[in-house]
Amino acid sequence: MIISKQNRRVIYENLFKEGVMVAKKDYNAPKHEELESIPNLEVIKAMQSLTSKGYVKTQFSWQWYYYVLTPEGVEYLREWLHLPAEIVPQTHKKAVRPPRPANVRPGTGGEGTYRAPRGDRDDYRKKESAPGEYRPQFAGVGRGAPRD
Repeated sequence: MIISKQNRRVIYENLFKEGVMVAKKDYNAPKHEELESIPNLEVIKAMQSLTSKGYVKTQFSWQWYYYVLTPEGVEYLREWLHLPAEIVPQTHKKAVRPPRPANVRPGTGGEGTYRAPRGDRDDYRKKESAPGEYRPQFAGVGRGAPRD
């Protein structure tokens, strides 16, 4: 299928920026869900082309195509879009976690730790009607049968 260079560039830029793309299996849709000006068929066919080259992995589920960029695809799109090596897709970035304060140790009851109230559990065990050695008796055969 012939896709204009302008539309292909928009598709590839979005794919590189996010690292993933989703397309509904609707070949007659006038536009893609995320890319408003691009027909859905052009998105599916562009992704199909990248899949056949090994630059994208495709997963199909419940009438939706899920495309994930491979490392080879990142290099190909970086070259095609003329991007520097410092720019990476959103899915390839490491999540930045805030550093933990140095004065709080785990299990000390400091800020950020949670301890469940113990009163309810202790009261349950102290009930006279449910001693620790209590074993329910079931009549019949199988799992509840008395042991010999």
